[in-house]
Formats: sequence, C-alpha cells, structure tokens
Amino acid sequence: MKRDFLFALYQTPRGKLLQRMEAQYLKRSITIGCRQKQLQIGGLGWEAEFIDCSLYQNYVILDGKGMGCDCALKVNAKAYSLPIKSESMDLVIIPHLLEFDAHRFQTMREVNRVLKPSGELIILNFNPFSLSVRFQFLWDLKFADSWRAHFLRRARILDWLKLMNFDVLATVEFGLDTFRIRHGSFKFNRFSLFTMAYGIKAVKRQYSLIPLTPVKQGEKNMAPVGMAMEAHEHQEFS
Repeated sequence: MKRDFLFALYQTPRGKLLQRMEAQYLKRSITIGCRQKQLQIGGLGWEAEFIDCSLYQNYVILDGKGMGCDCALKVNAKAYSLPIKSESMDLVIIPHLLEFDAHRFQTMREVNRVLKPSGELIILNFNPFSLSVRFQFLWDLKFADSWRAHFLRRARILDWLKLMNFDVLATVEFGLDTFRIRHGSFKFNRFSLFTMAYGIKAVKRQYSLIPLTPVKQGEKNMAPVGMAMEAHEHQEFS
C-alpha cells in the first residue's frame, strides 16, 4: 500500500518528532463539541494522542485497512466515494492521505459535499521541498514496488479550497523541532523550504443567492409642472 511510506517515515527519528508535533497541533485545533459529527479520512493508529474517541460518539474513521482508534466507528470505503449523507459532518480531518490518493480532487469534492455549511476542514500534507521526506521516499523505493509520489504544494491545495468556497483560517508549518501557526492566508517565506510538513485549517462557506424580482411601477400620482399649470389656468377661465 502506498500509504505505508507514511508509517515508515513515522518510525524514523525525524518522523517521530513530526508525529508528536502533528498530534499537538490536532489536539489544539479540534474545538467542536462532543455531540457534533467528525470524520477522519485515513487512520493513523495514534488518534488517542490528539482526541479521546470514547468521548466523541460520532467520531468516524474511514480507512481501507481498518486502522485507527478502537473506540471510533470504522468505515471501510473509498475516500473519493464517501458513503455519508451530504452536509452531515461538522469536522473533516485528512491526515496525509491526498499525497497517496489517485483521485485526490474527487476526494476533495466529496469532503465538500459531506461538510455542513460553516463546517471545518483540517488537512495535513508533506512539504514537497523537504529533503528528509524526499530521501525517505527514495530509500523506500529500494524495498517496495515503484510508485509515483504526488507531494502536493500548499499553493495547489489553497487553489482547490478557493474553488470550493472555503476560507482559510490558519496554516501551520512543522519545522525541525517545533511548529508555527499562521492565521489567515498563507504567505510564502524562505523558512517554508525547511519544513517537513504543513497543515491547513479552513471553513466551508455557503453563499445564498438572493433572487432579484422586477419592481412593479404603480400609477403616477405626479404630473409635470407645465401640465399642472395649464390644467389650473383652464379651471380659472372655465
């Protein structure tokens, strides 16, 4: 499975550090209530580090191999064809899945479909410019079947979100030993070249169209000045 690359990376010293930082970030980013519905696309196996699934009865993990917290509800399905009702989820988390998804844009459309208006989306991806990620990828190719990596640039994800009417709330960069959160839209800086991964938190916006109806013009109750004066003079002489 292509996503095995992710779990192999988490076993490296840098990967273990990345895992801890991502868990801290997810823990502080999940701000919804226990009664709301949450969907995680792609199991990690260490969900307990950022969420107590026993308290969230509506926490669903969609994973083809059944990975994830044992207390969560598991769904075995394809990410690009979610068996979930439209506009039923308050939060969707996509941790390192889009890089290994051949139907990644269709998956994003499905996420947009199942999210409620004002629902939140959290995406974690590898930094395509990270040397450590690239080295680990080339190392894994020696022991596994060849496959193409589709490490996605942050600007591309932001373009997809913009097309689907998402507003970016914050972006995060996972560096060598800490992570940095930037609120608002992403601005490129030279430190982005040295980050191992990045995250994006966005909210779904739904704009209602207000139909424009033609205004019916009533009868005119006012007459031009000239016509009013002529009518007054006619009444005086008659």
